[in-house]
Amino acid sequence: MNLPEVIQDLVNAQNSFNSAHFADCFSETAIVFDEGKNYTGKTDIKNWIEKSSKEYNAVMKPLSFEGDPEKGSLKAEVSGTFPGSPLVLTYNFKFEAERIQSLKID
Repeated sequence: MNLPEVIQDLVNAQNSFNSAHFADCFSETAIVFDEGKNYTGKTDIKNWIEKSSKEYNAVMKPLSFEGDPEKGSLKAEVSGTFPGSPLVLTYNFKFEAERIQSLKID
């Protein structure tokens, strides 16, 4: 599967539990929507993924990607130490200057 570089970087960072590299995939003003909460800016996103990684040990296996330079949708199997693991989640992205501007996880 051919993923945009920023999405491949995001998956690699998630799977290696590297919260700083994960946050670097986002713009300075990015917003993440996950589990009914918003996380805004790189520092907030870094803190969110660091806490989430420690709690759930989640790794991603990309299944499909559709998109263009402005937006995209990634389906990924996510497994970890959470109820119902593994789950297939949809990651809806908006891109700006080859960085993620927004991410909504369904």
